[in-house]
Amino acid sequence: MAVLVGKQAPDFKAQAVMPDGSFKELTLSQFRGKKVVLYFYPLDFTFVCPSEIIAFDNHLASFKERNTEVIGVSVDSHFTHHAWRKTKVENGGIGEIRYPLVADLTKSIAADYDVLTGDGAVAYRGLFLIDENGLVRHQLVNDLPLGRNVEEAIRMVDALSFHQEHGEVCPANWSKGKKGMKASAEGVASYLAENAKKL
Repeated sequence: MAVLVGKQAPDFKAQAVMPDGSFKELTLSQFRGKKVVLYFYPLDFTFVCPSEIIAFDNHLASFKERNTEVIGVSVDSHFTHHAWRKTKVENGGIGEIRYPLVADLTKSIAADYDVLTGDGAVAYRGLFLIDENGLVRHQLVNDLPLGRNVEEAIRMVDALSFHQEHGEVCPANWSKGKKGMKASAEGVASYLAENAKKL
């Protein structure tokens, strides 16, 4: 599996279902100037996937207040995405979520991000945090049965923002409001002297 951290996120142009239910051609590059959480899921009308999609929607305000866009991608068509949005949650649907779902029928986006399963059928649960300049700063890839933690995705956005603003690094178990660490021998010594037993 390719490590994309530190590299430019592969751009794409694809049909997407937008928050208002319309179809629109979407590119990743149109979101330059904002952070992007780009995540892949295997298929519409499946099992773990709706819980993740809805969880991202439930936390969307937290991403927006951090100048971060959320985009979901699967190998389904935009028509299938639309049908799933129109299926009520109590019937296994996702409802009218408020962020784009991209159609990757050719599987080219999943291939570019190297998240296709070994048989090439669907994408693993890949998540990529992309910064304002289009650089991948964090990636996570789960096997199909393992759902992601959306609050952890928010924590990673916060960690990146903290580093960008303060120039300090974020130690283990860091969360918003906690102290960072200066990236020096003195900085790590000072931090560990104060916090090692709390880690």
